[in-house]
Amino acid sequence: MPYVTEQNLTNVVLERWKDIPDPRLREVMQAAIKHLHAFVREVEPNGAEWFAAIDFLTRTGQMCNEKRQEFILSSDVLGVSMLVDAINHRRDSGATPSTVEGPFHVPNAPEIADGGDMAKGAPGIPCYVVGKVRGLGGEGIGGAELDLWQTDGEGLYEDQRNTTGPWMRGLYRTRPDGSYLIRTVAPISYTIPMDGTIGELMNRTNISHMRPAHIHFAITAPGYHGLVTHLFQAGDEFIETDVVYGVKESLIVDFKKMPAGAKAPHGEVVNEPFYVVNYDFVLERAAAAAVAAE
Repeated sequence: MPYVTEQNLTNVVLERWKDIPDPRLREVMQAAIKHLHAFVREVEPNGAEWFAAIDFLTRTGQMCNEKRQEFILSSDVLGVSMLVDAINHRRDSGATPSTVEGPFHVPNAPEIADGGDMAKGAPGIPCYVVGKVRGLGGEGIGGAELDLWQTDGEGLYEDQRNTTGPWMRGLYRTRPDGSYLIRTVAPISYTIPMDGTIGELMNRTNISHMRPAHIHFAITAPGYHGLVTHLFQAGDEFIETDVVYGVKESLIVDFKKMPAGAKAPHGEVVNEPFYVVNYDFVLERAAAAAVAAE
């Protein structure tokens, strides 16, 4: 084995790390070593900077628990989460695009009847979301599941509130023709958590730490590829500077403001101002995607 020098060290390490039986792990580790060494050679950190980086990563890990994932947040603000999502969800251009799930999804949302209110007791302006889930050919997809979660009108998710029951989330199903009706409250823009290591980093930049107002959707239907996405409120002041890079043009929608006394989509008169959002989600058939990939 050659003795290492600054010049040959990377090649020596790469040669050593070829001895991995799993071909995918070997590929990943070879690439990780190559790019990590290139990064170190480019920035040439001194000893204090290197230990500061180790301390940052250590404290990031120590902040992670069942309700908080600081490493996911770091991936989000560096744009890595959206890149991974894009690579893994290359769909037909006519399908609704995906975005990141984010750290606030809570599984096992309560089932809510079509038109039911998932925001009972939550602060915020009433909001109705209506539309269809359909295929690329225009066919309505009956029985599709829409798993929703979002902030309330104060910008807080369930995990950020001291609540014992479900908060601002629900599971809806489409009617036989693919249509759906959801009652909630309008989300608002909010800051990512700034009390941890990622907040420390963001505070040393001029980058916005805000997310524009949005509603999360995870949609599934037999025979179709699942979809995890957002609907963003058009006109939000942070729509151009989303801190996690999640905004895609076709996901920006109008929240139409209706006056008090107008009829809501479910036919009842609402005695306060409210919003109506219209959006059709388009899913790609799983078989069609498999053929396109061949």
